[in-house]
Amino acid sequence: MGATKATDDETYDRTTEIKTFDETKAGVKGLVDAGITKVPRMFHTQPDPFVQASSSHDDPDKTRFSIPVIDLQGINSGSEQRREVVDKVRGASEVWGFFQVVNHGIPASVLEEMLDGTRRFYEQDTEVKKEWYTRDSSKRVVYNSNFDLYSAGSANWRDTTYCSMAPHAPSPDELPEACRDILIEYSEQVKKLGLTLFGLLSEALGLNPNHLNEIGCPEGLAVLYHYYPACPEPELTIGASKHSDSDFMTVLLQDHIGGLQILHENLWVDVPPVPGALVINIGDLLQLISNDRFKSVAHRVLASDVGPRVSVASFFTTGHVPSSRIYGPIKELLSEDNPAKYRETTVREYSVHYDATGLGGKSALLGFRI
Repeated sequence: MGATKATDDETYDRTTEIKTFDETKAGVKGLVDAGITKVPRMFHTQPDPFVQASSSHDDPDKTRFSIPVIDLQGINSGSEQRREVVDKVRGASEVWGFFQVVNHGIPASVLEEMLDGTRRFYEQDTEVKKEWYTRDSSKRVVYNSNFDLYSAGSANWRDTTYCSMAPHAPSPDELPEACRDILIEYSEQVKKLGLTLFGLLSEALGLNPNHLNEIGCPEGLAVLYHYYPACPEPELTIGASKHSDSDFMTVLLQDHIGGLQILHENLWVDVPPVPGALVINIGDLLQLISNDRFKSVAHRVLASDVGPRVSVASFFTTGHVPSSRIYGPIKELLSEDNPAKYRETTVREYSVHYDATGLGGKSALLGFRI
């Protein structure tokens, strides 16, 4: 066996395999449509050092590994209810870096149509879809498989389309027809929710409710819709490698299939789909400006033999729009006992550094630590 493996290693040409795959412009879905029964070697991932938290029903610790679900109903009244929600948001952001929200104001019909629009885009004729396939990250819409395909140690079992929706809203004809209308509608709804959430996060930090909104945290919005085809050998690959998000905050819509996990206390914890809920997570830039009060937590998506899984991640960031605005730890949060832990940066500088760092390895935040 050893001799065969050595020979395989000597003859394996990863660069050619990646290039051939990329040039099909059909993504991972194209491989599955072609009927493959083995996962190509470029997708094989290294074993992960962390184990999964127990999810058995008789586990006395199961609440210890349950992502908080926060009900946003009644938060506008300046009531006791709002204070309770702020407390829950604070606890979740400090301990988990993740929480789910229900009664968030976005109609269930809009959520369903956004997931359906994602499926329509990926399941349309390949020749139509190919028109959007590019590795030019400056474009308004970027559809491809793995933004770091040529630099990552292993490719992820998913296809992604990135759409820049704010601060400069696209004209409808700049967006794919298969999901154009719902993409515009959903983005508007998420922008409104973002203002609400940044208000709660501001209060959770002990700041004026408008603080994070006024410093531009919700100004930019990039919507990424993902397609994870069913995988013939899910144990050999991963849907999305371990990573944190480069933004201020992410709003994630996931379907019923599941597979999202977060790293909590060095254990992988499932983020189970909750009907009608949205998953919220703190991004690197919010960890930076909160001076580590709020945590940007590593997460991943498992590959599965069930699928396709679809999800829509909305990133609050202006990383794609050059801006001279400087972000550093918020002065009101600093003191002699709590000095700044990060140097200042622009969103663009951080985004470029994050992309160069890539998924699967150390946190890009380490490069900005003082």
